[in-house]
Amino acid sequence: MSGGNSSISRDQLAGNFNRLGVGNSPAWRGQQARREIRSVPEGGCGTADKSPGELGCEEEGRSSKQGATLPREQRESIRLSLVKRKKDFKYMEKVNGRRINVLEGLELHTAVFSAVEQRRIVDCIYDFLEKGRKGMLRERTYSEPRKWMRGKGRVTIQFGCCYNYAVDKHGNPPGIIRDEEVDPIPPLLKVMIKRMVAWHVLPPTCIPNSCIVNIYDKDDCIPPHIDHHDFVRPFCTVSFLSECRILFGTELKVLGPGEFSGSTAIPLPVGSVLILNGNAADVAKHCVPAVPSKRISITFRKMDDSKLPYQFSPEPDLQNLQPLRYPPKAVPVQQNQGQSSPIPAAHNLEIDKHQNNQNPDVHCDQSNPIKLTINSPVKIYQDDFPPLGSGSSAHPNRTTRSFRQ
Repeated sequence: MSGGNSSISRDQLAGNFNRLGVGNSPAWRGQQARREIRSVPEGGCGTADKSPGELGCEEEGRSSKQGATLPREQRESIRLSLVKRKKDFKYMEKVNGRRINVLEGLELHTAVFSAVEQRRIVDCIYDFLEKGRKGMLRERTYSEPRKWMRGKGRVTIQFGCCYNYAVDKHGNPPGIIRDEEVDPIPPLLKVMIKRMVAWHVLPPTCIPNSCIVNIYDKDDCIPPHIDHHDFVRPFCTVSFLSECRILFGTELKVLGPGEFSGSTAIPLPVGSVLILNGNAADVAKHCVPAVPSKRISITFRKMDDSKLPYQFSPEPDLQNLQPLRYPPKAVPVQQNQGQSSPIPAAHNLEIDKHQNNQNPDVHCDQSNPIKLTINSPVKIYQDDFPPLGSGSSAHPNRTTRSFRQ
């Protein structure tokens, strides 16, 4: 990204975006998901005494080189147009005598959260980690088991409901414990939910009202399982800090502590959102083998109405969320020879095509490579989706009653 003579005029910028036709519709204005981003306290963890901030857009609206400003509607329209969506995963297995696609219903969305947004989310999670270790959260919100062997020791932080992974000392079965209370979903994580609904990642008919944060150290894992049906489908997982693989298949084998084998493995890029629905949620099991480095995931789920905690109160600001209209199909922005930046390089518009300097190919299986390519009307920069680990300091399966081909 060079400066100096590589700038372009404001008139050229305005002409480029007029040709794009982005952000002209009144439907873009007044959307709560856009505005409440600024009301999230800095740090994003619900502490009202901190100065207001945004979900990672400290320099929103400012150009890194040209100093030009774009209306928020245009910025969000561009960001929405850059989201990449992979929805045609396929892996055939024989189930009940029939060959079906066990990955039907699986989706992978990338470029939903910028690098700065990711940093704020990670900082928020580490803030809750510290609070949990100091006993500042409700008892069942925070759990940090003793790390007595490889793969055991993953920290969990639950918001919205208390989920029991196995029969506990009180005899409660696996599932939501309705008479236990945990801390509510923090403001910054609610903004994440609004973003995913607004940007057509999650459907407005299944808005999450609970989430669980998994904080992995090196070699931590999640064993093979199907998510409990106390939670409705679809649900999603957002990945931070480092890329990892998730395995899917009807028969996942445990080879050793933190080691599993399965039918197919899918890489989860940093900042990606994985949606599980259909066969991918209810027929195929999934697991995360021992991770090679620190990782954070946040799984957002909607509770079945019949399983809501007795003291549960719906979050008013998560009601009646609606997706934004898709922006008009973008056309390439003309760029004069020798110019390195066709639009203002506001930090919340930048997507890293190198994705942590790793190959952007995502493979469902070796015979069917899944390409995640960036084909954008705006210039792509490499300071988004960085390896956040260096920037943050801190420390029984149920089969479905039916399946889809």
